[in-house]
Amino acid sequence: MTKLALYPGTFDPITLGHLDVVRRTLGIFDSVVVGIAQNMGKTTTFSVEERLAMVQGSLAELGLEPSARAEVFSGLTVEFAAKLGATSIIRGIRAIGDFETEFQMTLMNRNLRHRIETVFLMPSEQYSYVSSSLVKEISALGGNVSNLVTACVLRALDTKLSRG
Repeated sequence: MTKLALYPGTFDPITLGHLDVVRRTLGIFDSVVVGIAQNMGKTTTFSVEERLAMVQGSLAELGLEPSARAEVFSGLTVEFAAKLGATSIIRGIRAIGDFETEFQMTLMNRNLRHRIETVFLMPSEQYSYVSSSLVKEISALGGNVSNLVTACVLRALDTKLSRG
């Protein structure tokens, strides 16, 4: 039986920290779906179509396809995981603040779908401080983020933030 995991997030944009978690997930699971959330209440810099293109481009750029693929979803993450047939939801943890938030969500997901486990993975140390919002801020101010994102994301940042 193939073990599938769901790695959900906004990915606005996807960073090398996120992709490090995807790579680590593939060390445990046969395949992973990077689920791009269409958050009704969250404002994003990039449209869902742009985020999907960046995730797909990044997965291809790093040679993570076909074991990793991207899909857009809306609604409850745990219900999307069940629909996919995923056995686990992957969450990246950078700091203790992340854990507190994720712990609550894990308990709620377990209440909704007790057979779907949440697995917490830490990124490599070199990415432990990286966040999408920090990448966007540095990029908007003219800083170099080429060591934090893939080439396709860098191009999208340059275009969206009128730097290129």
